[in-house]
Amino acid sequence: MADKPVALAQKRLMDVKLGQLPSWFGTRDFTPNGLLGGVRGGYERYYNKYINVKKGGIGGVAMFLAGYIALSYLWEYDHISKYKLNVLNNRQ
Repeated sequence: MADKPVALAQKRLMDVKLGQLPSWFGTRDFTPNGLLGGVRGGYERYYNKYINVKKGGIGGVAMFLAGYIALSYLWEYDHISKYKLNVLNNRQ
């Protein structure tokens, strides 16, 4: 049985074809409230999938910490690389 046609605005990003992507972005809400709602929805999906489970483990928290560490490293990469170059060039 064929799936019922769904409006482009109702499709998730993973269900949108590459040619439909510009018009799909046109249906998104880019107001501050819309962006805040998107972030809130993403947080709720993450929380319900990895944190708020009956038989949970350390996986969801570890994933969050690994992402935080990776982002922190990327933000500080310029300072770290300049420091390493100075140390390597000034040693005797």
